[in-house]
Amino acid sequence: MKPLCTSMLALLAAFATNVLAHTPYLAPNTFAPREGAVVTLDAAFAETFFVPEVVFDKSRFEITAPDGTKREPDSVQYFRSRALVEHTMPKQAGTWRFSTGPRVGAVFRNWEIDGHKESTRDPEAVIPEGATRLPSYQAITLAETYLTIGAPDRGALKPRGSGIEIIPVTHPADLYSGESFVFEVLQDGKPVADEAVEVTEAVWTSDRRPEVVRLKTAADGRATLALRRAGTWLALVRHRTEAPAGAPADEYSLSATLVFQVRDP
Repeated sequence: MKPLCTSMLALLAAFATNVLAHTPYLAPNTFAPREGAVVTLDAAFAETFFVPEVVFDKSRFEITAPDGTKREPDSVQYFRSRALVEHTMPKQAGTWRFSTGPRVGAVFRNWEIDGHKESTRDPEAVIPEGATRLPSYQAITLAETYLTIGAPDRGALKPRGSGIEIIPVTHPADLYSGESFVFEVLQDGKPVADEAVEVTEAVWTSDRRPEVVRLKTAADGRATLALRRAGTWLALVRHRTEAPAGAPADEYSLSATLVFQVRDP
């Protein structure tokens, strides 16, 4: 693969990095399934929620049970615009976390030569002699949601302690319009302060424009969202960070989303 010059980077943004520009999501057909019911979830990248555009692939889907144990869903089918997850819920009350698992993208190497910035994701490509090397980066993406059977509990809400996460403080089965949703943003289990969070209403079946709320985390990594309207919402955080020693890239571009439902009291 040839390196990409500045003019080609525009095409890269429109096509090859489609996944990076779009927002990932994992959206269930219900947030409150019955015991023994089959649930389905869509996993995709999109700009309008929930209208799938690019399939969420190259990851390992995972379910966390109320007791903290993990398992794989019954089936995952991949299509061009989305992945379809199906799972038969056990006869066990409590809250379950459904996750795409982290999707690790390609490493992009970047440099500048003669005033032009170039990039390649071909590991065999040779950086031109005399070029100034720029930081390389790799995208790691995660999308999650919570389903509750009967009475909610918190076993599945415990942080995994790696990567970027949006962890509910207010239980996701207890979100009502007129109240607030408190959640925290963690990186490798530690709070991320002053981090931008974008929360978007999902109104893909309506002519109304979605409401978008922009928040910042406090020093303890927490943010509080005023729940002004019932419906389904998506919280997004994107975080650029230095990669650890020995990583294939200089920087990580981390993103995580949480899909949740707000009900009328």
